[in-house]
Amino acid sequence: MLVASLLATFASAGPSRPPSDHFDGRRFFNPEGGRVGGDVASVIKWGLTREAPEWDRVAVHPVRPPRSVDGDSIVVTWIGHATLLIQWAGRNILTDPIWSDRASPLSWVGPKRYADPAIAFEDLPLIHAVVISHNHYDHLDEATILRLEAAHRPIFFVPVGQRRWFEDREVEQVVELDWWQSNPLAPLTVHCVPVKHFSGRSPFDRDRTLWCGWVMEGPGGNVFFAGDTGYTSSFAEIGRRFGPIRLAALPIGAYEPRWFMAPVHMNPAEAVQAHLDLGAITSMGIHFNTFRLTDEPQDEPPRAAREELLKKNVDLGSFWTPQHGESRRIEPLHGQGAAVEPTTRATMAP
Repeated sequence: MLVASLLATFASAGPSRPPSDHFDGRRFFNPEGGRVGGDVASVIKWGLTREAPEWDRVAVHPVRPPRSVDGDSIVVTWIGHATLLIQWAGRNILTDPIWSDRASPLSWVGPKRYADPAIAFEDLPLIHAVVISHNHYDHLDEATILRLEAAHRPIFFVPVGQRRWFEDREVEQVVELDWWQSNPLAPLTVHCVPVKHFSGRSPFDRDRTLWCGWVMEGPGGNVFFAGDTGYTSSFAEIGRRFGPIRLAALPIGAYEPRWFMAPVHMNPAEAVQAHLDLGAITSMGIHFNTFRLTDEPQDEPPRAAREELLKKNVDLGSFWTPQHGESRRIEPLHGQGAAVEPTTRATMAP
């Protein structure tokens, strides 16, 4: 079954599209620094030299979110890892949802959860939309996608090359976007934006689909979800195009060892710099203390982020590292209309 799945992935990999500044006709790449992520030799070196500290189980007390949040205020809840529930203007949006116990194609091996999802799947409100940043197993979880499709029938926003994966699983509503493209989710607009990462679900489909962040444009200021990324000059451009950024969700975990992870995963200090580059009013840390993916200590990311905020003399209240299940209400930026530049628009697959 696994072999068949990998072969199907390989067969369907690679969008048919003209080359661009981030696509060479066969694979996607990062314009700054080209193709990133470890080659086989680097992966072997890391495996042989790893000194990963042990992690403890995280006590998570499940929460029940509101069914809907109307108006300009945003309620955002950290479910764990890169999974957020964003409730705004009558819309309920999930980011990179994963409810599985392992981030893996197999149920018995691969990175396991140390923190249960902070919202039970059955307690979710009606989900209107899901944004997917890329196809790594900790961000695109097949079991969760199928559960969401069966129970909620949301619109899935995905980066270029990923629609075929959803169609193969009979997922009905998929919007596929390239960097700087947009699509309405009335009364919001969803924009696909560049970040610095890579893609692949097997040895055969490396960088055959795109990776991205997402900006949700709406009343009272915009929201930026970075997904998974190394530090990039794109943050300043995103802030210029879509500022003021009312809330930015930035990864702060999975960054050691730096010789291997720096091109694709920010560390907490870089996340603080990204917060400044974006000109974000409020940022929150994500992508930590849920799956043990790399070698930093479990409790280091929030501590390191705080140290960097103090070092840079940044208001501690402007950068939030949540507990699992913690929610915050983000009030609108009255009198600060979003200066959004036009982007190209894509349409939902029929």
